[in-house]
Amino acid sequence: MTDICFGVVTLPKIIARYWWNDMITSFGACFTQMYFVHSLGAIQSLNLLMMALDRFVAIWFPFKYPVLFTNKAVAIACTMCWVLTFIRLLGIALHALTLPYCDQNIIMQCYCDHISITRLGCGDGLAYVNSVALANAMVTLLVPLTFIILSYFSVIIAVLRMSQTERRHKVLSTCAPQLFITCLYYVPRCFVYLANVLGFNFSLVIRIIITMMYSLIPAAVNPIIYCFKTKEIKNVLMQRFKNRKVSTGLKTDCK
Repeated sequence: MTDICFGVVTLPKIIARYWWNDMITSFGACFTQMYFVHSLGAIQSLNLLMMALDRFVAIWFPFKYPVLFTNKAVAIACTMCWVLTFIRLLGIALHALTLPYCDQNIIMQCYCDHISITRLGCGDGLAYVNSVALANAMVTLLVPLTFIILSYFSVIIAVLRMSQTERRHKVLSTCAPQLFITCLYYVPRCFVYLANVLGFNFSLVIRIIITMMYSLIPAAVNPIIYCFKTKEIKNVLMQRFKNRKVSTGLKTDCK
Protein backbone atom coordinates (compact mmCIF):
# COMPACT_ATOMS: atom_id res chain seq x y z
CA MET A 1 0.00 0.00 0.00
CA THR A 2 2.82 2.40 0.83
CA ASP A 3 4.60 1.71 -2.47
CA ILE A 4 1.40 2.04 -4.52
CA CYS A 5 0.35 5.28 -2.80
CA PHE A 6 3.80 6.81 -3.24
CA GLY A 7 3.72 6.00 -6.95
CA VAL A 8 0.24 7.49 -7.31
CA VAL A 9 1.35 10.69 -5.57
CA THR A 10 4.60 11.23 -7.53
CA LEU A 11 4.62 9.39 -10.87
CA PRO A 12 1.81 11.27 -12.72
CA LYS A 13 3.58 14.60 -12.28
CA ILE A 14 6.99 13.12 -13.07
CA ILE A 15 5.65 11.58 -16.29
CA ALA A 16 3.90 14.82 -17.24
CA ARG A 17 7.10 16.75 -16.56
CA TYR A 18 9.44 14.66 -18.69
CA TRP A 19 7.11 13.37 -21.42
CA TRP A 20 4.84 16.36 -22.04
CA ASN A 21 6.98 19.15 -20.57
CA ASP A 22 4.21 20.08 -18.14
CA MET A 23 6.13 22.01 -15.50
CA ILE A 24 3.29 23.93 -13.85
CA THR A 25 1.54 22.92 -10.63
CA SER A 26 -0.64 24.91 -8.25
CA PHE A 27 0.57 26.06 -4.84
CA GLY A 28 -1.96 23.92 -2.98
CA ALA A 29 -1.23 20.82 -5.09
CA CYS A 30 2.49 21.22 -4.44
CA PHE A 31 1.99 21.39 -0.67
CA THR A 32 -0.38 18.42 -0.77
CA GLN A 33 2.16 16.38 -2.70
CA MET A 34 4.90 17.35 -0.25
CA TYR A 35 2.74 16.23 2.67
CA PHE A 36 2.03 12.80 1.21
CA VAL A 37 5.60 12.29 -0.05
CA HIS A 38 7.10 12.78 3.40
CA SER A 39 4.29 10.95 5.20
CA LEU A 40 4.61 7.86 3.01
CA GLY A 41 8.40 8.01 3.29
CA ALA A 42 8.14 8.02 7.09
CA ILE A 43 5.69 5.10 6.99
CA GLN A 44 8.11 3.15 4.81
CA SER A 45 10.82 3.76 7.41
CA LEU A 46 8.56 2.31 10.12
CA ASN A 47 7.71 -0.65 7.87
CA LEU A 48 11.42 -1.46 7.57
CA LEU A 49 11.69 -1.19 11.35
CA MET A 50 8.87 -3.69 11.86
CA MET A 51 10.44 -6.09 9.38
CA ALA A 52 13.75 -5.91 11.24
CA LEU A 53 12.00 -6.55 14.57
CA ASP A 54 10.19 -9.47 12.95
CA ARG A 55 13.51 -11.10 12.02
CA PHE A 56 15.01 -10.29 15.44
CA VAL A 57 12.20 -11.99 17.36
CA ALA A 58 12.07 -14.92 14.92
CA ILE A 59 15.79 -15.65 15.40
CA TRP A 60 16.28 -14.92 19.10
CA PHE A 61 12.84 -15.78 20.52
CA PRO A 62 11.36 -18.38 18.13
CA PHE A 63 8.93 -19.77 20.71
CA LYS A 64 7.47 -16.32 21.47
CA TYR A 65 7.25 -15.33 17.80
CA PRO A 66 3.78 -16.89 17.14
CA VAL A 67 2.44 -15.06 20.19
CA LEU A 68 3.97 -11.64 19.49
CA PHE A 69 3.66 -11.43 15.70
CA THR A 70 0.07 -12.38 15.07
CA ASN A 71 -1.94 -11.00 12.16
CA LYS A 72 -3.92 -8.84 14.58
CA ALA A 73 -0.81 -7.40 16.25
CA VAL A 74 0.83 -6.57 12.93
CA ALA A 75 -2.38 -5.03 11.57
CA ILE A 76 -2.69 -2.82 14.65
CA ALA A 77 0.98 -1.80 14.42
CA CYS A 78 0.67 -0.92 10.72
CA THR A 79 -2.52 1.07 11.32
CA MET A 80 -0.87 3.02 14.14
CA CYS A 81 2.11 3.77 11.88
CA TRP A 82 -0.16 5.23 9.22
CA VAL A 83 -2.42 7.24 11.54
CA LEU A 84 0.28 8.69 13.81
CA THR A 85 2.59 9.52 10.90
CA PHE A 86 -0.10 11.37 8.96
CA ILE A 87 -0.97 13.39 12.07
CA ARG A 88 2.67 14.20 12.84
CA LEU A 89 3.57 15.19 9.27
CA LEU A 90 0.48 17.38 9.02
CA GLY A 91 2.10 19.66 11.59
CA ILE A 92 5.28 19.87 9.49
CA ALA A 93 3.32 20.76 6.35
CA LEU A 94 1.21 23.39 8.13
CA HIS A 95 4.34 24.83 9.74
CA ALA A 96 5.90 25.34 6.30
CA LEU A 97 2.66 26.89 5.10
CA THR A 98 3.06 29.74 7.61
CA LEU A 99 6.13 31.08 5.77
CA PRO A 100 5.89 33.95 3.29
CA TYR A 101 7.10 32.85 -0.14
CA CYS A 102 8.81 35.67 -1.96
CA ASP A 103 11.49 33.95 -4.05
CA GLN A 104 11.10 32.66 -7.62
CA ASN A 105 8.33 30.09 -7.84
CA ILE A 106 10.60 27.47 -9.44
CA ILE A 107 11.36 24.18 -7.70
CA MET A 108 14.52 22.42 -8.84
CA GLN A 109 13.03 18.98 -8.35
CA CYS A 110 10.80 16.52 -10.21
CA TYR A 111 8.22 16.59 -7.40
CA CYS A 112 7.52 18.83 -4.41
CA ASP A 113 9.41 18.12 -1.22
CA HIS A 114 10.07 20.13 1.94
CA ILE A 115 13.62 21.19 1.07
CA SER A 116 12.68 22.44 -2.40
CA ILE A 117 9.62 24.34 -1.17
CA THR A 118 11.18 26.03 1.86
CA ARG A 119 14.09 27.25 -0.27
CA LEU A 120 11.54 29.58 -1.86
CA GLY A 121 10.48 30.95 1.54
CA CYS A 122 11.71 34.06 3.32
CA GLY A 123 11.21 35.86 6.61
CA ASP A 124 12.54 35.48 10.12
CA GLY A 125 10.83 32.15 10.72
CA LEU A 126 12.55 30.33 7.85
CA ALA A 127 15.47 29.06 9.93
CA TYR A 128 13.13 27.81 12.66
CA VAL A 129 10.88 25.98 10.17
CA ASN A 130 13.89 24.29 8.60
CA SER A 131 15.29 23.34 12.01
CA VAL A 132 12.02 21.73 13.10
CA ALA A 133 11.72 19.87 9.81
CA LEU A 134 15.34 18.67 10.03
CA ALA A 135 14.86 17.44 13.59
CA ASN A 136 11.72 15.59 12.53
CA ALA A 137 13.50 14.05 9.55
CA MET A 138 16.41 12.88 11.68
CA VAL A 139 14.04 11.29 14.20
CA THR A 140 12.08 9.68 11.38
CA LEU A 141 15.24 8.29 9.79
CA LEU A 142 17.78 7.74 12.55
CA VAL A 143 15.60 6.27 15.31
CA PRO A 144 14.26 3.40 13.13
CA LEU A 145 17.66 3.03 11.47
CA THR A 146 19.35 2.60 14.86
CA PHE A 147 16.96 -0.17 15.85
CA ILE A 148 17.31 -1.77 12.40
CA ILE A 149 21.11 -1.83 12.63
CA LEU A 150 21.02 -3.29 16.15
CA SER A 151 18.42 -5.85 15.09
CA TYR A 152 20.31 -7.11 12.06
CA PHE A 153 23.60 -7.03 13.95
CA SER A 154 22.10 -9.33 16.57
CA VAL A 155 20.69 -11.55 13.80
CA ILE A 156 24.14 -11.84 12.22
CA ILE A 157 25.59 -12.83 15.61
CA ALA A 158 22.91 -15.49 15.98
CA VAL A 159 23.62 -16.79 12.47
CA LEU A 160 27.33 -17.12 13.20
CA ARG A 161 26.50 -19.24 16.25
CA MET A 162 24.42 -21.67 14.21
CA SER A 163 25.97 -25.05 13.56
CA GLN A 164 23.75 -26.13 10.67
CA THR A 165 24.92 -24.68 7.35
CA GLU A 166 21.53 -25.10 5.68
CA ARG A 167 19.70 -23.18 8.40
CA ARG A 168 22.35 -20.45 8.34
CA HIS A 169 21.93 -20.07 4.59
CA LYS A 170 18.13 -19.86 4.94
CA VAL A 171 18.34 -17.09 7.52
CA LEU A 172 20.84 -15.08 5.47
CA SER A 173 18.81 -15.48 2.27
CA THR A 174 15.74 -14.17 4.11
CA CYS A 175 17.50 -11.17 5.66
CA ALA A 176 19.68 -10.19 2.67
CA PRO A 177 16.84 -8.69 0.57
CA GLN A 178 15.62 -6.70 3.56
CA LEU A 179 19.12 -5.36 4.16
CA PHE A 180 19.39 -4.41 0.48
CA ILE A 181 16.10 -2.47 0.56
CA THR A 182 17.07 -0.83 3.87
CA CYS A 183 20.40 0.41 2.47
CA LEU A 184 18.76 1.57 -0.75
CA TYR A 185 16.21 3.54 1.27
CA TYR A 186 18.37 5.05 3.99
CA VAL A 187 21.81 5.76 2.50
CA PRO A 188 20.77 8.17 -0.32
CA ARG A 189 18.11 9.82 1.87
CA CYS A 190 20.53 10.50 4.73
CA PHE A 191 23.07 11.79 2.22
CA VAL A 192 20.59 14.34 0.84
CA TYR A 193 19.63 15.64 4.28
CA LEU A 194 23.23 15.88 5.49
CA ALA A 195 24.35 17.56 2.27
CA ASN A 196 21.61 20.16 2.68
CA VAL A 197 22.63 20.86 6.30
CA LEU A 198 26.34 21.09 5.50
CA GLY A 199 25.69 23.35 2.52
CA PHE A 200 27.10 20.87 0.01
CA ASN A 201 25.72 21.58 -3.45
CA PHE A 202 25.64 19.15 -6.35
CA SER A 203 24.16 19.33 -9.83
CA LEU A 204 20.43 19.13 -10.44
CA VAL A 205 20.77 15.92 -12.44
CA ILE A 206 22.66 14.19 -9.61
CA ARG A 207 20.09 15.37 -7.08
CA ILE A 208 17.18 14.03 -9.13
CA ILE A 209 18.95 10.70 -9.70
CA ILE A 210 19.54 10.32 -5.95
CA THR A 211 15.92 11.26 -5.23
CA MET A 212 14.64 8.68 -7.69
CA MET A 213 17.01 6.10 -6.20
CA TYR A 214 15.50 6.23 -2.71
CA SER A 215 11.96 7.14 -3.78
CA LEU A 216 10.92 4.86 -6.63
CA ILE A 217 13.49 2.06 -6.97
CA PRO A 218 12.63 0.41 -3.59
CA ALA A 219 8.94 0.51 -4.52
CA ALA A 220 9.72 -1.10 -7.88
CA VAL A 221 11.91 -3.91 -6.58
CA ASN A 222 9.86 -4.72 -3.46
CA PRO A 223 7.36 -6.97 -5.31
CA ILE A 224 10.20 -8.83 -7.01
CA ILE A 225 12.14 -9.39 -3.80
CA TYR A 226 9.30 -10.28 -1.46
CA CYS A 227 7.23 -12.31 -3.93
CA PHE A 228 9.76 -14.20 -6.03
CA LYS A 229 12.62 -14.32 -3.52
CA THR A 230 10.46 -15.76 -0.73
CA LYS A 231 10.00 -19.45 -1.44
CA GLU A 232 6.61 -19.82 0.28
CA ILE A 233 5.03 -16.89 -1.56
CA LYS A 234 6.50 -18.05 -4.88
CA ASN A 235 5.09 -21.56 -4.40
CA VAL A 236 1.62 -20.22 -3.59
CA LEU A 237 1.62 -17.96 -6.66
CA MET A 238 2.79 -20.77 -8.93
CA GLN A 239 0.19 -23.16 -7.52
CA ARG A 240 -2.65 -20.68 -8.03
CA PHE A 241 -1.45 -20.00 -11.56
CA LYS A 242 -1.42 -23.74 -12.34
CA ASN A 243 -4.88 -24.23 -10.82
CA ARG A 244 -6.22 -21.38 -12.92
CA LYS A 245 -4.84 -22.98 -16.10
CA VAL A 246 -6.43 -26.33 -15.24
CA SER A 247 -9.84 -24.81 -14.59
CA THR A 248 -9.69 -22.94 -17.91
CA GLY A 249 -8.87 -26.18 -19.72
CA LEU A 250 -11.86 -27.93 -18.13
CA LYS A 251 -14.16 -25.18 -19.27
CA THR A 252 -12.83 -25.47 -22.81
CA ASP A 253 -13.38 -29.25 -22.84
CA CYS A 254 -16.98 -28.85 -21.64
CA LYS A 255 -17.73 -26.60 -24.55
